[in-house]
Amino acid sequence: MTAPYDELAGLGSATVYEAGGRRGYVDADLVQVLPGSRAAGPARTVRCGQDDNLMVHAAMASLQAGEVLVLTMPVPRPVALLGELLATQAKAHGAAAVLVDAAVRDREELVELGLPVWTREPVCVGGATIRHGDVLVLDADGVAVIEHERVDDVLAASRTRAEAERVKRAKLEQGALSFELDRLRERLEAIEGS
Repeated sequence: MTAPYDELAGLGSATVYEAGGRRGYVDADLVQVLPGSRAAGPARTVRCGQDDNLMVHAAMASLQAGEVLVLTMPVPRPVALLGELLATQAKAHGAAAVLVDAAVRDREELVELGLPVWTREPVCVGGATIRHGDVLVLDADGVAVIEHERVDDVLAASRTRAEAERVKRAKLEQGALSFELDRLRERLEAIEGS
């Protein structure tokens, strides 16, 4: 993983999603196979045949270091598209992470391998469009997708948001209230007055 991907991973999917205009959220109950892992990188999308991981094998030939391998199939089902052997290949070819809109097998071996993997069980489309080259930010909060042409803008907005939260956190630690800092009292009074 290289900058800006290292920085995006550090900022986290929630910050990136919010700073990016609340676009590109993967609305899926994902399981983070390797607890505590974080990753970000351009997507290498693979649409498999129904209940068949042949295209995952084929994708290994074109996988580039730093990419996030995104595995899907036409109708999501709890079928394992990835296991230890394919994950070993992905890691050897430099994959930053794997996002699977299906099931995985060999979970304990995947943890030992250390390759960040997010999977969906039961399978369901997450509602986010992920194109080849789009950047995914994955962590314990979830997954955010950034269109590849917006990476620089979203990174800048994420830096700004993270700094604003740092400043706000310092004020909260000194006893300030978000009710006042965020002018929520005014909103509440406007609601009560109507």
